[in-house]
Amino acid sequence: MSTRDLYTTPVSEGTWTVPAAGSARFNWEYDDGRDHLLALYQKGKDKQWDAAKRIDWSLEVDPYDALGLPDEVLSVHGTPYWAKFSEQNRADLRRHYASWQFSQFLHGEQGAMVCAARIVESVPDLDAKFYSATQTMDEARHAELYSRFLHEKIGMLYPINDNLQSLLGDTLRDSRWDMPYLGMQVLIEGLALAAFGLIRDTTTKPLPKQLLAYVMQDEARHVAFGRMALRDYYGQLSSAELAEREEFVIEGCYLMRDRLRGAEVLTNFGIPLAEAEEISEHSEYLTFFRKLLFSRIVPCVKDIGLWGPKLQQAYADMGVFELGDSNLDVLMRQDEEIAERVDAERFAAEEAARITEVAEAIASGAESD
Repeated sequence: MSTRDLYTTPVSEGTWTVPAAGSARFNWEYDDGRDHLLALYQKGKDKQWDAAKRIDWSLEVDPYDALGLPDEVLSVHGTPYWAKFSEQNRADLRRHYASWQFSQFLHGEQGAMVCAARIVESVPDLDAKFYSATQTMDEARHAELYSRFLHEKIGMLYPINDNLQSLLGDTLRDSRWDMPYLGMQVLIEGLALAAFGLIRDTTTKPLPKQLLAYVMQDEARHVAFGRMALRDYYGQLSSAELAEREEFVIEGCYLMRDRLRGAEVLTNFGIPLAEAEEISEHSEYLTFFRKLLFSRIVPCVKDIGLWGPKLQQAYADMGVFELGDSNLDVLMRQDEEIAERVDAERFAAEEAARITEVAEAIASGAESD
């Protein structure tokens, strides 16, 4: 079945064309590079994996309860609309929300793949080109697995959210080589990591937990890459150049905050857009969710040297200023450890199942004798 047939609302065009700006840069110095980036490049090579093999796609998923989360996480829960919904309406709503979340993950991963390829083309340093080439493959794998999950397990897709598309367009149209780093590695990837992490840590379903844990293992390297490259570069910029980047960050953070309402889901259930936005804006769970989403962005922005008064005030207005003191390195290590633990638990369970199967076969053979 064509993906177009699975969208909740028609997509107007199959290809979104963003005019490219900037220069392709070649570097003829092949001998030297920054040790920290070359080490990350080596790790990127070592950690490549196959989404078709590492993930257990045989696991069943109920599309009407794909994540196993309580209904309280749905923004419309507790409203008069919720009281009027039948059990089938509520089941359909759970399916739509899962589709909306993973569709935005999918679209964001395609954006990350294009931005990583743009970094290979435009970044002046060869060590950064090496690493971003591995990231391009990582992002292709992520888009592959989210697409498969939506096609095979949910059977429904949502179009890209307007605010996410706007930030992607702004990132790609800018001619400065560092902007794909800032827009994608810091803002979109940082926000995605927090969203992935919340679902990874709360879902009771094994397949989405596997997907998110393994993707986050890759994404932790990507954010580390952006931090390293931009911290080196931004230390050389003038105050006026830094102010321009901070303005981009402020606008991008507001776009990302507003992206995470999911009002388009509620409109598909007959709720007028203005009411859907009001419900989403004041949802207790989504208020907590939106704040948590900046747990990866704010400390990263501070770490790379963008921490002027205007940016600090914007974060204070959003209620996330205190997140600047979060320890990103600890969070990234936890992402690595959780993925390794998911692997260990999965393979231990498979080994136990094989042992049981062999024992039952031996017992069955003994009885027949």
